Amino acid sequence: MKKGFFLFFVSFVSITLFAQTRPVIEWVSVPAGTFYMGAPAIRDETYKDAPRHQVTLSAFKMSKYEVTFSQYDKFCDATGRTKPNDQGWGRGNRPVIHITWDDAVAFAKWMGCRLPTEAEWEYACRAGTNTSFNTGGILTTAQANYNGTIPSKNIPAGEFRKRTLPVGSFQPNAWGLYDMHGNVREYCSDWYGAYATSAQTDPKGPSTGMYRVTRGGSWDWSATRCRSAHRSMDKPNLGGHCIGFRLVSIK
Repeated sequence: MKKGFFLFFVSFVSITLFAQTRPVIEWVSVPAGTFYMGAPAIRDETYKDAPRHQVTLSAFKMSKYEVTFSQYDKFCDATGRTKPNDQGWGRGNRPVIHITWDDAVAFAKWMGCRLPTEAEWEYACRAGTNTSFNTGGILTTAQANYNGTIPSKNIPAGEFRKRTLPVGSFQPNAWGLYDMHGNVREYCSDWYGAYATSAQTDPKGPSTGMYRVTRGGSWDWSATRCRSAHRSMDKPNLGGHCIGFRLVSIK
């Protein structure tokens, strides 16, 4: 066997095996556009979401679903990492939990992707809406997995499932993205910090900080904390049973 052909063969086999190892990600194309990010600071529930400000974003692709245990476990098998705890709820098509921000970034890099910026996340969640939720002014537990037993203004009481649900268990938003409200909070690439007051283009957040932004609320939080504009923050080295992530394609 000639050396050139041998090297080509080895390269082809390596690429093929790598492609077989990586999980398949379903993508949604998010159009470029301008929107108003955040919400007015009316009450304690919304003070972190202010000030409402104009943001313009370039087009990007976002994963249709939160990254699942099935997808993340392939990463662990390929890289020799310890698989995260599933809390006894099952793995498979449930969103991966008990992973740190660094774990999420490592998976994203392995996939040739990245985490969404906070602005990209809210823009994608809203999908052209300017209401509290992408479902309108209210969110019910028939539309998302959150704790329906915690009182929320103008929102009817609902069930509390006390765990994650398989991704895609509810209807998607207008752009075809699932579970943007509830199920698990989702890591963003940004450090948590105060919003700018002026118009922004493709913002990436502060250059340093103590906490990373998480978005979307979770199965154990109220509907109010699942709002499109709601900001939450978590220590990047901790993780937990209610935090996961989704991807943005860099291609």
